[in-house]
Amino acid sequence: MRRFAVVVLMLLIVAVPSFAKTHKDMYSVSCSALWPAVKDTLRNSGKYGILGIDNTEMTASFVIGGSLGGKRINSVVLNAKGDACEMQVQTAFSGLVNNDAGDFKKRVDASLAKQQSSQPAAPAPPAKTDNPEN
Repeated sequence: MRRFAVVVLMLLIVAVPSFAKTHKDMYSVSCSALWPAVKDTLRNSGKYGILGIDNTEMTASFVIGGSLGGKRINSVVLNAKGDACEMQVQTAFSGLVNNDAGDFKKRVDASLAKQQSSQPAAPAPPAKTDNPEN
C-alpha cells in the first residue's frame, strides 16, 4: 500500500505541471490598443469572473468554469514587442473538454475586431493638384 501511495504521489508531481501552460500569441497592434479588447472580453463575455485587473501592468487574473468542470484560475499579461504586442495567457488547464487559452484568444480577437471597426477612419490627406497658379 505504501508503494502505491508513493507511485501516485510521483505521478501527481509529474502530471500536475503539465496541465498549467503559458500560451503566447503575437498581435500586430500595440499593447495599448489590445488592452481594451482584453478588458472588454473579461467584463462582457459572461464567461469570466474577474479576480484582479492592473491597468498599469496590463495584467489580469480571472476565473472560468462551473460546477461540473470546476473553477479554473487563469491570468493574462501583455508584453510590448516593438510596435507589436504579445499576449501571454497562463491557463490552469487545457485538455479534452476545455481550451481556456484558445477560447480566450477567440473572444479577444472578436473584441479587437469590434473595437477596430467602431473606430472612425483616419481622414485622408488632401489631394495634391498640379495647379500652376499655386
